Amino acid sequence: MSLFSPKSPLAERMRPTSLEELIGQEHLVGEGGVLAKAIASGVIPSMILWGPPGTGKTTIANIIANQVKMPFHTLSAISSGVKEVREVINTAKNHSKAILFIDEIHRFNKAQQDALLGAVEKGIITLIGATTENPSFEVNAALLSRCQVYILKSLEEEHLQKLIEQALGRDEELKKKKVSLKDKAALFNISGGDARKLFNLLELVIDSIEGDSIEITDDNVIEIAQQRVAIYDKSGEQHYDIISAFIKSLRGSDPNAALYYLARMMEGGEDVKFIARRMLILASEDIGNANPTALVVANSTFQAVNVIGYPEAELILSQCVVYLASSPKSNASYVAIKNAKSAVRETGDLSVPMQLRNAPTKLMKDEGYGKGYQYSHDFENNFIAQEFLPEALSGMKFYDPGKNPREEEMRKRLRNLWKEKYGY
Repeated sequence: MSLFSPKSPLAERMRPTSLEELIGQEHLVGEGGVLAKAIASGVIPSMILWGPPGTGKTTIANIIANQVKMPFHTLSAISSGVKEVREVINTAKNHSKAILFIDEIHRFNKAQQDALLGAVEKGIITLIGATTENPSFEVNAALLSRCQVYILKSLEEEHLQKLIEQALGRDEELKKKKVSLKDKAALFNISGGDARKLFNLLELVIDSIEGDSIEITDDNVIEIAQQRVAIYDKSGEQHYDIISAFIKSLRGSDPNAALYYLARMMEGGEDVKFIARRMLILASEDIGNANPTALVVANSTFQAVNVIGYPEAELILSQCVVYLASSPKSNASYVAIKNAKSAVRETGDLSVPMQLRNAPTKLMKDEGYGKGYQYSHDFENNFIAQEFLPEALSGMKFYDPGKNPREEEMRKRLRNLWKEKYGY
């Protein structure tokens, strides 16, 4: 283990310095793991380490630095900007190559991420980014294409058990105290697969109990942590089960169930952006034009929780959950784009009708581009029936309005306009 001052937090004192000491992430760093092979060969690709908090992202970066003996620079996306990135790149040029570790890289904006592109592409720096957010959403496509993405998993109970045993058996500060572990469930549940949270909680409990001998029980862990054991395990499949139940409750117009699963996620420390992003998707996929305001509310919620954060964000999330669950539902727009994409895949690159083509030059006009197009606003009710689809798809209907008052009004209008062609 790393050598830290006894005053350092237990999580720092127990941080591994080699792959042999690392617990968890066997699929990456175990025998035959892709990162284990890369470290052994000394050829380290630029990478994004994506996983929940406390799963070893920073630790793996430090181990790589120790093993490959390359200059190692660390930046935090919270406190660093383009200026700091460029300073590291200039320093790396003098050493011919260096590793740059950026914690919470998802917090870098586009300009900050763009500043990395050239140096990563030329091999001046090997980038190691750490994120708890899906890099497909949070990292620029150009930068992401130059990096390998490695997914870290929440630690399971067997890993947490080993971490506790290591801490009680190896840490000199804890060995001075007579600690017995009667119960483990509360430690496991509250830490939620997060090694850092586990060590912080273990240290807090031990420091809070007076006397020559310390017995750790579920009751004193819960009391000292001042929270109920959250029935939300971010390790394994339950994380996905809860968000699935949450979305299905919203879709099923049950605000009470949706609020329950929201509470489960909040008690488990789920990221507010993750919850808000899923509601933003649902507002369009499952409510759509049955109530277009739902998308506005969900988008406002997403923006607000990014600014506010916990605990106040709970109020904003709750308001949005109640609104979305109580809103009329329609997946007609979702089905419509699926139908349209299916037609595109089946029919390929069909020619755009000549009357719809742009004709910015005389040659194109002479070739018939735009000829015959009728400007809708020149006609009564701002409409004139004409062909917009490629000839092979003429009359094909992708959008079928949902059975709700707002979309029934849309259906009536479309029927008046297109009854003969589409049969609304």
